[in-house]
Amino acid sequence: MEKLRICFAGTPAFAAAHLQALLKAGHQVVAVYTQPDRPAGRGKNLQASPVKQVALENRLPLFQPTSLKAIEQTQIFASLDLDLMIVVAYGLILPRTILDTPKLGCLNVHASLLPRWRGAAPIERALLAGDKVTGVTIMQMDEGLDTGAMLDKESVEISDTDNRVHLEEKLQIAGQTALLRTLGDLHRYQSSASIQNDADSCYAAKLEKREAFIDWNLSAREIDRQIRAGIGRNPAYTLFHEQRLRVLEATVIEEEFADGPGAIVKSDKKSFTVSCGSHALNILSVQLPGKNPTAVSDITNSRPELFAKGENFSSELLTPQ
Repeated sequence: MEKLRICFAGTPAFAAAHLQALLKAGHQVVAVYTQPDRPAGRGKNLQASPVKQVALENRLPLFQPTSLKAIEQTQIFASLDLDLMIVVAYGLILPRTILDTPKLGCLNVHASLLPRWRGAAPIERALLAGDKVTGVTIMQMDEGLDTGAMLDKESVEISDTDNRVHLEEKLQIAGQTALLRTLGDLHRYQSSASIQNDADSCYAAKLEKREAFIDWNLSAREIDRQIRAGIGRNPAYTLFHEQRLRVLEATVIEEEFADGPGAIVKSDKKSFTVSCGSHALNILSVQLPGKNPTAVSDITNSRPELFAKGENFSSELLTPQ
């Protein structure tokens, strides 16, 4: 069978791993699209996306338009004479003129068992909701928001300790597996694609900054999910002595305390325990203002009084977010 002329579109490391899988498997990637370089780091210097870095390393033709809606971009895309476009966390909207150009259309690798979570943050929303299973869907793209026909799926279990980074790593492997399997018999998968049931869908909106603020009146399990979902992008935080304290790792304690929500009820050299609306959280890792993430044990070695029993965290923001 003649190799398909494939265009790949993606931006973050999750997408770059899928591009690498395609290349390693011997697929013919004739062009790569990624978002324009963005300012990053303290110096705000322009930084190439992970997908761009893979494209440059493999000397692949690279395109970085700010939009695909302009006529000149449509013409450039048409000139590639594509059989298929594969999209993984690209971040730009594909207009109908682009979707209709490749002979076999455009496939999307989406980090959810569609139609469960449609939208920009399916990994975070699955964690926040307490889902026990998620996965990856290979979808034939249409103009809707993750509404296209489903070609294949790969399920992933969510453990009680998975945070966003851990779960993304699992989904990355699942996505590579499903994508290569689908491309191995693309005609069969496309001919047997199934339509999504819109009634079963939820919108996975990107997390807002205010969603990272911890309300200690919630249950310990809800706050634990909030902490795990925020790792790497939107870390959960609380107010302590009128300063922000990020909470990075915790475990649920199945115990009730008379102290009100937000009160430190236990403290030792390795951790401290905070009472919640129900049950409690044992805090193992935090980030103090202006400091790097740190195990509580490292802080208590030099400042044993900081997280002493009787201290309290606030459940009310001092300034609007």
